[in-house]
Amino acid sequence: MNKIKKKFIPVLAGILLLGTLAFQSDFFEVAKQIEIYGAVLKQLDMYYIDEINPGELNRKAMKKMLSSLDPYTVFYDEQGIEDVRIRRSGEYGGIGSHTMTRNKHLYITEPYENSPAARAGLKAGDEIIKIDDVSVKDYEGESVGSLLRGTPGTHVQLEVLRQGKVLHIDVERAKIEMHPVPFYDMYDEHTGYIALIKFNDKTKTELLKAYRALKERGMEKLILDLRGNPGGLLSQAIAVTNMFIPKDQVVVKTRAKVKKWSKTYKTSRDPIDTEIPLVVLINGRSASASEIVSGSLQDYDRAVIMGERSFGKGLVQRYRNLPYGTQMKLTISKYYIPSGRCIQELDYTHRDENGDVPKFSDRKVKTFRTANGRKVIEGGGITPDIALKETQTLKITRQLFSSDAFFHFVTDYYYKHPDSIRAEDFVLDPAVYDQLMNYLREHPDKYLTDVEKKVEKEIKKADEKQYGTGFQTAFQSFLQKLVEEKISSLEQDKSYIIDRLTEDIVKRYLYRKGAYRQKLYHDTWVKEAAAILGNTKKYKKILR
Repeated sequence: MNKIKKKFIPVLAGILLLGTLAFQSDFFEVAKQIEIYGAVLKQLDMYYIDEINPGELNRKAMKKMLSSLDPYTVFYDEQGIEDVRIRRSGEYGGIGSHTMTRNKHLYITEPYENSPAARAGLKAGDEIIKIDDVSVKDYEGESVGSLLRGTPGTHVQLEVLRQGKVLHIDVERAKIEMHPVPFYDMYDEHTGYIALIKFNDKTKTELLKAYRALKERGMEKLILDLRGNPGGLLSQAIAVTNMFIPKDQVVVKTRAKVKKWSKTYKTSRDPIDTEIPLVVLINGRSASASEIVSGSLQDYDRAVIMGERSFGKGLVQRYRNLPYGTQMKLTISKYYIPSGRCIQELDYTHRDENGDVPKFSDRKVKTFRTANGRKVIEGGGITPDIALKETQTLKITRQLFSSDAFFHFVTDYYYKHPDSIRAEDFVLDPAVYDQLMNYLREHPDKYLTDVEKKVEKEIKKADEKQYGTGFQTAFQSFLQKLVEEKISSLEQDKSYIIDRLTEDIVKRYLYRKGAYRQKLYHDTWVKEAAAILGNTKKYKKILR
């Protein structure tokens, strides 16, 4: 035994020494790079020909550095931390509206129903010119919307431009709650529908309230809509899953480099309902916590998952405090759902020489089993049990939806059609699509594709370098042909564009709840989900 000890002790000492040296080497490299970076910043501040903003330079440097890792590792300054707090808590002091800066103009894009903004008469499409004494016209910063926030009970004076008229509107700020369950209702006399759009501190409470309200109205089956839900708090994802599966069941595991951050998360309470037939709707924008809920329910054969393959975000982030009131959110581990599969789609660790990120789903994927022995695959998010036709839209169509042209066309439609509408009955006249196309022709500068922007840039160069009128005329003719070709190409996505027009128009009249109500009666995915729940034999066969 003594001989074994004599041999073992030097080996152990060697291992410890190597570990210590490796740690010291890593620490030295970090310290070395910090010293170099500080020296560079100091030299720039002291000797660069023009004045520099060290804080702005540092933010840009960190943003570039962190973006080379993954999109979720982010640095936050003081304002950024406040935005994070609001997203997590689901409440803030303000006027209750969504705003967006478009071409240096600040617009109200959505006043929330029953909010101070709505009660004061603010409308989607209103351009905010002044907030109190601060002129925001041509304001280029992204944080101008924060001027609308403040202590509940305080007032803010707004000067807005609406349909060519300047209005002065006083708004009293209030406590604004960001509801994770914006809508729920009965689809038919037996089937309930709940839309869940985020996972914040209020998610389980609001979902439970919606569930109980629908049960009182006779709900025997449930459609849970997670489409477009980007995720949020892990604790709330576990709590939602726990509503439908028993206590002490694994929901998700995390595996991290730091051992104490590798954890197994189980359900901790008695469930609300383990029997109600359940269909969960997901699409390509359902991510993170949405994938934990849908993936766990799939792994336990507790729900039929329907729709498109989900986004595939299986990376876990944690916030770390930094000096001077700043924070950093960094990726620390990966999610693994009950069957053992990881839902992460993009492999940020192995970018190619061009910086492109490969997909795990493009490689040979592993097969796992659900509780009933059904096959499920790893990588690429959650693959639904019933795949519905994916909406493949052109890039120019997606650019249309984010353009000034689409936004302003919907605003003009609202003011040209002042009569009230009923969400249940509203079907958009197909002629409105043609009106939109004519609007695009009349306002080509409000909807430019990437190609058109490049051509316009070349036209400007031609003018600056004095190539001659003939050269510029040819460019202008080519640009006009691009406009017509663009409008012709949009015809491929006509039905999808009409759906989006319908949603945005209904929202102008009846807020977000109205848009959900209209979709409840006309959405083909909801109809498919209700049909599966109505066919008990088929529903059970899928889960077997």
